Amino acid sequence: MKIGWIGVGRMGAPMAARLIKAGYSLAIWNRTRAKAETEELKGATIVDTRAELADVDVLFTMLSTGKDVIDVCFGASGMFRDGLAATPRLLVDCSTIGMDESAEVRSRLGRIGVAFLAAPVSGNPKCVRAGKFSCVVSGPSEAFAKVQPLLLAIAPRGASYVGEGELARVCKIAVNLLLAVVSENMMEVTLLAQKAGVPRHAFLDFLNNSVMGSIFTRYKTPALVNLDWTTTFPPGGMRKDMDLGLSIAHGLGVAMPVTAAAREVLQSHFGLAMLKEDPEAYLQKDFAALLESLALFAGVRLESENVAVSDGLEPEGARSAAGNGRAR
Repeated sequence: MKIGWIGVGRMGAPMAARLIKAGYSLAIWNRTRAKAETEELKGATIVDTRAELADVDVLFTMLSTGKDVIDVCFGASGMFRDGLAATPRLLVDCSTIGMDESAEVRSRLGRIGVAFLAAPVSGNPKCVRAGKFSCVVSGPSEAFAKVQPLLLAIAPRGASYVGEGELARVCKIAVNLLLAVVSENMMEVTLLAQKAGVPRHAFLDFLNNSVMGSIFTRYKTPALVNLDWTTTFPPGGMRKDMDLGLSIAHGLGVAMPVTAAAREVLQSHFGLAMLKEDPEAYLQKDFAALLESLALFAGVRLESENVAVSDGLEPEGARSAAGNGRAR
């Protein structure tokens, strides 16, 4: 099977790398070629133009926005634009995009006989590299059967097939809504424990080993303990996903009062960012920096605890600490 890949950014690169490590031959095109010429992607064939991927059996895309996906498919140099003699037989899009945009891509591909799978993913780059990563898939079941081994190479924790059309997009957004609400509540209860006198690392150790602990709570623990806002998912991306999810809920008549309240708390983080020396740069940091805004609401002074805590993604016995001093 000939496999093509477009988009090797923060998420796309480690995902494509997992296919290479699984022994698959991969041809990659990226708008910035240097991002594909890395040690992580060693072994892939880097092509100069998208047109060189026209004869692949399966084309994967991992892009930032729905507009990017539509442009890569149907723009001036699009893989499926009108008049082409050859195109990939199947498109698997792993991007997080809106249902309307995904439906447009599906409809236009359907008119030229190209199968389309929506396969958005759940996790961050570190989860991808650790193999603690999953995806959800919708589209033609026969197309899913064809590429299921590839999807499981990328996302070994599972490639869940949920049906036809854009149902995978609904599932991905629903999980991201849960992530946003859980993140905020995790920070709130951590601050509650801290204000009562419990160190953050001690409380989070208890949380992670309790019935409420998860891969997510564990891998966000070093950030909350040591105030490390290295970006895995910026707050702007989280806000975009919350707005998408609430829009779907409004359209379906589903009440989501807890999610709506969490969205407004997240919005306050954007306002409080104006107090920072460089608000724009601050809002590019990880969404875990919301802890600083919630600490202001709680009257809690934050300092890095400089404690080595596991993120749950490293090999047994490995530890990570990212103390970066007092929060400003």
